[in-house]
Amino acid sequence: MSDSSAERVQVAARGRRLEYFTIGWNAMEGIAAVAAGLIARSISLTAFGIDSFIEVTSGAALLWRMSVDANEGQRERNERIALRWVGVCFLSLAVYIAIESIRDLLNHDGPKHSVLGIIVACVSLIVMPILSRAKKQVSGELNSAAMHADAKQTDFCVYLSAILLMGLVLNLLLGWWWADPVAGLVMVPIITHEGYRGLRAEACVCGTAAHVGDYPHTN
Repeated sequence: MSDSSAERVQVAARGRRLEYFTIGWNAMEGIAAVAAGLIARSISLTAFGIDSFIEVTSGAALLWRMSVDANEGQRERNERIALRWVGVCFLSLAVYIAIESIRDLLNHDGPKHSVLGIIVACVSLIVMPILSRAKKQVSGELNSAAMHADAKQTDFCVYLSAILLMGLVLNLLLGWWWADPVAGLVMVPIITHEGYRGLRAEACVCGTAAHVGDYPHTN
């Protein structure tokens, strides 16, 4: 095995570890957020928890992609499949956020006060940026658009954490019940765009540098 091949195997192993962490973290985060949402009767908190479970699905898809990275002959096909699955996760997330945000606005039902929800959002705002940066580094070293797309989804988890925190705090301090659903609706077209790109596998690098620009490997 050449030095470059050995290094790629090590990077792929690091990518798998990141996905294992993603799955474990989001599973715990999802359970905590859904529990807090049910206790507080907060749709936004519950939606955030379900988003975490969608992240678990995306992480599992990327974990599979990293596990077969050594098969060079199948790498392009695996890249496309993983990327499209991440696209499905993006679109599912967009649909759910849109439905829940519209429902909140129509029902005038803002998030209830939840200290646990605020804690979950704050911790997520600390952990998720670090995780996203690590995934982008791996995606650059492997030339993997699928891993970069998963990092982008982790970025969206950061945005949703900020939206959730803002909604909970503004509702608590100012009584602005509409802040969270409106912010969620602003994110929907962006997430939808990324989902369609993933389904079309536009960002698939397919072993050439010419396609990397579809998902520039920068923060």
